[in-house]
Amino acid sequence: MRGIPATGTVVLVILGIGNHLWWLAAVALLYLYATHGRGSPRPTPPGTLPDNYRAYRDRRDRQARWERRYRRERPFEARRQEREKTS
Repeated sequence: MRGIPATGTVVLVILGIGNHLWWLAAVALLYLYATHGRGSPRPTPPGTLPDNYRAYRDRRDRQARWERRYRRERPFEARRQEREKTS
């Protein structure tokens, strides 16, 4: 599917040698493909949560558990890091 916009752009550039409107058409084709083409990310509507929010929460909770375990198992190192962070 990527070959069609590329081929169309090349044809429009070749046609644009005599007419500058074809150059504009080639630029418009590339812009449309870049913004609405296959593989471009779709923005999420405002007010809705993305599908991967559950995965984000799982990673955040896993990181918090790891940090609590690290502080519990290495109290001196954790205190030193806290002192360095506040200084």
